[in-house]
Amino acid sequence: MAAPAINVLAWLGGARWLAAYGVVLAMAMMAVAISVMLTIALFRAIGPKRTRLVAQIVAAVIGASFVIGVQLVAILSVGTLSRVALFQSETIVDQAPDRDSLWWLPANAAMGDGLALLVVLALGAIVLAGAIRFCAPRFGELALAAGGVSHSPTRPNRRAANFHPKSPGQALRRKEWLLLWRDPWLMSQSLMQLLYLLPPFFLLSRMFYGEGNGAALLVPVLIMAAGQLAGGLAWLAISGEDAPDLIATAPVTAARVWRAKAEAVAGGMAIVFGPIVIGLAILDPVLGIITVCGITIAGIAATLIQFWFRAQVKRSLFRRRHVSSRIATFAEALSSIIWAGAGAVAVVSLWFAIFPGAVALAVLPVAWLLSPKRR
Repeated sequence: MAAPAINVLAWLGGARWLAAYGVVLAMAMMAVAISVMLTIALFRAIGPKRTRLVAQIVAAVIGASFVIGVQLVAILSVGTLSRVALFQSETIVDQAPDRDSLWWLPANAAMGDGLALLVVLALGAIVLAGAIRFCAPRFGELALAAGGVSHSPTRPNRRAANFHPKSPGQALRRKEWLLLWRDPWLMSQSLMQLLYLLPPFFLLSRMFYGEGNGAALLVPVLIMAAGQLAGGLAWLAISGEDAPDLIATAPVTAARVWRAKAEAVAGGMAIVFGPIVIGLAILDPVLGIITVCGITIAGIAATLIQFWFRAQVKRSLFRRRHVSSRIATFAEALSSIIWAGAGAVAVVSLWFAIFPGAVALAVLPVAWLLSPKRR
């Protein structure tokens, strides 16, 4: 990934920039050594099963953080001719280490300093050799432990089983919540969608912060996030059903099943957005009411769209759910965006919010007409 940038630098600035390949090699050795040590530490602390889960979630968060960080830097550079204006600001320069600090060794090495390059390569090799020497003997044991995670016997539940009569709706809702709770990775992937809304919120805050409407900017962001999260949860509950044949043979009507799934989605939405909305309502009751209405309507719209375009697939394909139906993806995104716009307009004028609200409502019958025919 770094090769094109290094080659262009070497072509324009001289062969000294080829030393950056050595810095990449040194950083790779150090990254491997650190990851090996962290993995072994996690295995010892929380066990192989939780280590795999934590690693998946942390990797997704780190990847999203890089994407979001690049966007935030670009937003902070708006209005300038340079995309690195943020790093040249007085705040960053004042907080940066001194020019003679050892922290600048990789940068000096990448710019062609031979001595710095040797130091960086030697440090990376020493760290990697130490990790191999002290951690490699345990890798066989850890590999066997990791391989036996899915085949390990289930631990007996020491708590006494308490059976209480429940209605079919209660049982179905509990089943949907247990499915989400059983797979924290899927839960993290659903909540990950909220992180990608940070850049637009940050951009809006920079555009309108001086007008004193900082709290009002949360309204469209929360409504948009609610639509996206509701769509993901509805997809898991409807299309990602683990036991469709068992549900089909249950002594409950199909309408009751879909209602229970919708209630489970609504419960998940309430858990995520409830505390935020309560805090916003304390600051401004009007904004709280607008946000609740927007979140509710956007969530209902996204759930309906997923219901109309439902198709039985595996839950493991959650990341690729947007590929299954382009029309459903476009309709869900368009509905969420327009409802977010209606919420933003409602903050200024409730009467003017009628127009984007009407457009958002018009998306639903169009999506229903384009959905596959179901009986």
